[in-house]
Amino acid sequence: MGFWAKSRLIFNCFRAHAKASIRQIAVDTGLSKSSVHRLRQALERRDVHPESWLWETEEGRRWLIRLVVASLYIFGFKRGIGADTISEFLGRLRLEAHVGSSPSALRGLMEVLAPVLLETAAAWEREGIAAGEIRPIIGAVDETFLERMMLVFMDLASGYLVVEAVAADRSYDTWYALVTARLATLRTGVRYLVSDRAKALIKLAETGLACLSIPDLFHLMHEVAKSYALAIFRRLRQAQQTLRQAQERLAHCQAAHLGEAAVQQAQALVEAQAAEVQRWQHVRGLLGIRVITGHRV
Repeated sequence: MGFWAKSRLIFNCFRAHAKASIRQIAVDTGLSKSSVHRLRQALERRDVHPESWLWETEEGRRWLIRLVVASLYIFGFKRGIGADTISEFLGRLRLEAHVGSSPSALRGLMEVLAPVLLETAAAWEREGIAAGEIRPIIGAVDETFLERMMLVFMDLASGYLVVEAVAADRSYDTWYALVTARLATLRTGVRYLVSDRAKALIKLAETGLACLSIPDLFHLMHEVAKSYALAIFRRLRQAQQTLRQAQERLAHCQAAHLGEAAVQQAQALVEAQAAEVQRWQHVRGLLGIRVITGHRV
């Protein structure tokens, strides 16, 4: 019986019989008195927060394992966030007494998880192929540069990385060999391929995969957004300035007791300018533009 299994057994016994002696718990569990004593002391050291008891239960322990693995998968593997930051995150959740959350422990766990994730993905692929669940891919291809150049082929519908391979070049022959090998394994084809206008990628779609080559519009959308950003920023800044002036006018009318009519007129102007500011903020949000100095960020 492992440490956490013994610990959970002791926890459940003391939870059910709070006044039971160590001797009685030892008899009930079949553990030695010294083991019961050590495990109880460990429980008391971990019981430092109102929620600490939850992590001693079977359900809590399973959820805790899921939380740690999910954090490493999402933040560590997928986003490249370092173990020091993830360790700080788990510490903020007050979990350091219940899981090994030091940076070195998390790095070791990631080394263990990496091959398991690959094996799981391969098993799911085999199950999907056997069940006939693999559908034609709506693909996107591009290269990314980390320590070395990596060629990436993704299914846009699911976000699944079909190919992610380090390569010495990004020629048509390299792309074709990598992509067709994976498609043969998955026993599927490609409906159309989204990419920039690199000749090798256009040829990969039209000649290699016999499908449509769709242009990647990110760069075009970037340029369009930049062209609108400055104009929108100017309108928003002008509306905000006019709103401040209207608010100052309203405050002056109220302080100078200029009469109800003047105050109402100033209040109406403030409301109108507030609506104008909100309108331009909404336009900026629709375009996905975060304007700070007139440029798209």
